[in-house]
Amino acid sequence: MARGDRADLVAQWAFDTRPLLLRFHLWLEDVDVEWVGDGSDDHYDHFSFLPGGIRRCVAMTAGITALGTRLFAPFGKGQGADKQTLNQVKKDADAISAYVMSEGLWHFTRQLPENHALMVCLGEGLMPKAGETPEMGANPLLGFGRIYARPEVARFVDNRIHRLLNDPEYGWSGFYRKMRERGITLWGAAIDTLENTSRFAKGEEYGPCTILHVFDQPLHVSRPYEAYMGTLAVPRAVTDTALEHAIHVDLLSPRQKLVEAIELTVPGIRREHIHVWTLGGRSREKRLGGLWAEWKALGVHLVEDGWLTPAGMPAFTESGTYAPTCLVGTWKDEAGAPHLFLCDGYAATAEAMQAATLGEAMDVDVSMSLYTAHFELPMAQEQKLARLDPEAPDFAARLAELFGSPQSDERVADYRACLREMVDAHMPVEARVVRAADLFPEKKWRVLAANGFMGTDPYTGAPGVEVLGDGRYRVTVQLTTQGASQRIAFVFRFLEPFEHTRLIFSPLLERFVMGEDWRRRAVKVSDSGRIRNELQTLCSQALEYENNTIRVHFDRIDDLVIPPERKKVILEVLEWYKANHPVWFSWLEVR
Repeated sequence: MARGDRADLVAQWAFDTRPLLLRFHLWLEDVDVEWVGDGSDDHYDHFSFLPGGIRRCVAMTAGITALGTRLFAPFGKGQGADKQTLNQVKKDADAISAYVMSEGLWHFTRQLPENHALMVCLGEGLMPKAGETPEMGANPLLGFGRIYARPEVARFVDNRIHRLLNDPEYGWSGFYRKMRERGITLWGAAIDTLENTSRFAKGEEYGPCTILHVFDQPLHVSRPYEAYMGTLAVPRAVTDTALEHAIHVDLLSPRQKLVEAIELTVPGIRREHIHVWTLGGRSREKRLGGLWAEWKALGVHLVEDGWLTPAGMPAFTESGTYAPTCLVGTWKDEAGAPHLFLCDGYAATAEAMQAATLGEAMDVDVSMSLYTAHFELPMAQEQKLARLDPEAPDFAARLAELFGSPQSDERVADYRACLREMVDAHMPVEARVVRAADLFPEKKWRVLAANGFMGTDPYTGAPGVEVLGDGRYRVTVQLTTQGASQRIAFVFRFLEPFEHTRLIFSPLLERFVMGEDWRRRAVKVSDSGRIRNELQTLCSQALEYENNTIRVHFDRIDDLVIPPERKKVILEVLEWYKANHPVWFSWLEVR
């Protein structure tokens, strides 16, 4: 690219993303944009449903989130630590990443067209994972119902969401109909602000990233929801070939049938060159042991920790179900032998939906199945359990049949509640196999996937955050939409000293918990919005909404999630702001 052209490119990006650069006190020194795969400049005008300026802001938000999290969250502080310390490090890292992304979304969506809004529909981190205790889950997150738009639009949509949550008669249909009647274009989002949090906390260089998917419509989800979903991601060419040969291939198909379809699609491929990525580890043996045995009996290669991807980097299987989707496909080695990579197993709901929509954009077929949040049974039984009717009179008997023994009244009630949550959240409970389209009201949909890399990604080869010296950093972001993908490298320079920039990237409440005196700090009207945002991110389970008021119930927060000493400081902060700035904090009530 000629020098003048590059200057124009940097100027265009700086102009379009100025709300983000100003908010985080950053100078954009350079931008490098390259097409991945078959993309070219011919795709540019039709690259996504988002206008060019908004698309650049989405990419910049992912990049700044990756930068701020990598530099100012406690990267590696959990290495060798006990479980309690590790969990707190993870929560601190999630708090930074969620805060930075939320601030980014808030600032750039002020530029949305006046009848547009962005609604967060799914967020990773709402619940403890299967077998985890509360302190290991319920992390800070951007979850269901968070609205980003011009203020008047945001207030209107937010009020409708409160009715959606509290009025069973209104429901999803009433909510969506109201949006269309008012002429509001509502974009949806699925967000995981810090993927591979455990690896980040332990200082692993490979894997940590931020994920932001924006859709041209909201997901067909009507309340906060996170559980598990079975997922199978295979090249679309394989499912097309299977269809031509009357072979049924999806998540619930015998893997022998899938191998037959692969061998028809890639003639001459050796079984050991079929690489199957699944989550690993002894803790997952009960859930995935049968699947592993099925694949091993077929003679394929189950990807293990340290296996070198085509990019020459080590894969890992203890976490990270999203990024491997980028590698699903075929290639040839140096000897000309064909290889094929696919993903099998399960993921948390948000990650599963993100992988499914990424797959659609990359010509990968992803089939899914609903699982419960507990996920105590092998995959085959879990899929059957998730389709039980919680209101059926023989529910306890059906549950006992799946577990092989009668379950206590308490467990029966617990599973009833799990399944009712699926129904209440409007999940497609009747579907044998779920496709991404089943969670969109219009069935036809478009996506822009933005991935900001904190560490090196072994599946795409994208580098993590790079320190260039003199307060300069390079951050890589990948944008993917149907039919095309771009990789963007930003070079940022801090406009403030490093320690001052740390404050810019840190939540106010976290700064106060760590010892900053809020009584001596200059108070700004923006503190009201920042603290409101932080409460919604930090402890959404403790918030009660009524009209324009948010009531904070500290007794709903488990001490293992937020330790008592932290809760005490946060309570003092909120009470002080409420007492000393009652107009700015008229929305706040503390219980």
